[in-house]
Amino acid sequence: MCVQQLPLSGITVVSLEQAVAAPYATRQLADLGARVIKVERPGEGDFARRYDTTVHGHSSYFVWLNRSKESLTLSLKDPRGLDILHQLLDGADVLVQNLAPGAADRLGLGADSLAERLPRLIPCTISGYGTSGPWADRKSYDLLVQCQTGLVSLTGTAEETARVGISVADIAAGMYAYTGILTALYTRATTGRAHPVEVSLFEALAEWMGQPAYYTRYGGGQPARLGTQHPTIAPYGAFTAADGGQVLFSIQNEREWAALCAEFLERPALTNDPRFATGSDRVAHRDEINAIVAERFARSNAEEILAVLEEVGIACAGVNDVAAFLDHPVLAARGRWQDVAVPGATVQALLPPADLAGLPARMDPVPDVGEHTDAILTELGRTRDDIDALCADAVI
Repeated sequence: MCVQQLPLSGITVVSLEQAVAAPYATRQLADLGARVIKVERPGEGDFARRYDTTVHGHSSYFVWLNRSKESLTLSLKDPRGLDILHQLLDGADVLVQNLAPGAADRLGLGADSLAERLPRLIPCTISGYGTSGPWADRKSYDLLVQCQTGLVSLTGTAEETARVGISVADIAAGMYAYTGILTALYTRATTGRAHPVEVSLFEALAEWMGQPAYYTRYGGGQPARLGTQHPTIAPYGAFTAADGGQVLFSIQNEREWAALCAEFLERPALTNDPRFATGSDRVAHRDEINAIVAERFARSNAEEILAVLEEVGIACAGVNDVAAFLDHPVLAARGRWQDVAVPGATVQALLPPADLAGLPARMDPVPDVGEHTDAILTELGRTRDDIDALCADAVI
């Protein structure tokens, strides 16, 4: 891979990262060609390395989040390790950290102190609930934030709540950190000024809760929890066909409703039924519509239903499990899978979703813990004797 061809070639990111949010942000910077130096604990590294061992002995989380990075092990509790970190920062463009509350300030890595010493450095802080306010000192994890934002109360069935099946708060925070860093890099390039970036998991997911927040504040109650059904649109959800297969479809407007009634339900008179005249009417009479749809589904198998709905112009899809997603024809036909090396093996990884015409995707290896320590220290001017002494004292 010729990294020089990529948009962030020449940008160096130092990241004191662990788990999901910060690694997701920096992996996307690495995708664009940035040099990302991942600082890990000597020996054990990022604790996400041990979340599971399902990918050739490696964690599925870690493999997903850490390709194209360099791994440097440093003990920041030792002054020598901290000195190496500050030496790295002298030549860096961005510092990303999601350390425990207060840890960055204790290490001299707070945004204010860094601005005085390194005015061109862009520090990015990822926290649970922000660095100020009554919850600034609280630790936070993805599911805690799903609970605190009310997302869990919207997810599941009428009988039981459920967590979202992916680390959605971490992903939201990682995305806003990534875009915030890109914005800060652009601003620095155009104005010469480096703006610190701060993102919290809570506020990132709070933004994604915008629609149910408005609905609840001004509608007098929150959207109902309805499984695959949509709380404000009907019919919209998954139904079971005669062969047991599930098909999800969505009606977004009156034209689609009329086509569904005439061409799929084979009951065109429903179009003029006052119970179903508007979107709000259909939501109010959801159970009656669902019963009509279920009766029609019981007369055909899933593939037949999909064929009719597609012919009529109704958005629809089968309900895949993860194994079916892995074999999805769109991913195969568009060549979205590419080999990526992990220590001792090769895995299939998805290309970054944003294609930049004429620029190759960077899909470099996932590093072993401390894999690049010697090379980075040598680059910083450390001798072999220095490196050996640091290793003997567990500084690296």
